[in-house]
Amino acid sequence: MPYAIIRTGGKQYRVSQGDRLKVEKLDVEVGHELKLGDVLAVGEGKDLNTDSGALAKMVVQAKVIRHGRDKKIHIWKFRRRQGSQTRQGHRQSFTEIQITSIP
Repeated sequence: MPYAIIRTGGKQYRVSQGDRLKVEKLDVEVGHELKLGDVLAVGEGKDLNTDSGALAKMVVQAKVIRHGRDKKIHIWKFRRRQGSQTRQGHRQSFTEIQITSIP
């Protein structure tokens, strides 16, 4: 089964057709098609193509499934013997996409 290594949101993902993954929030409406042009490698089995000239023209297509926010993570900073502590929470926004085609 062919796969591609793409970069989006500062992270790299290995994807195949039909895969669903959560990426950093993208400004695309739900149900719309999305073209991911930052393809780093394409392969099938043990073959891997990293030719930058050919990869510059390749585009991985995906469909936006939903937008959401992850579970809250709690940050707690504690300084011993100082009587100081800080609490903070964070929920990261994400976009869930499904890969529809790989070149």
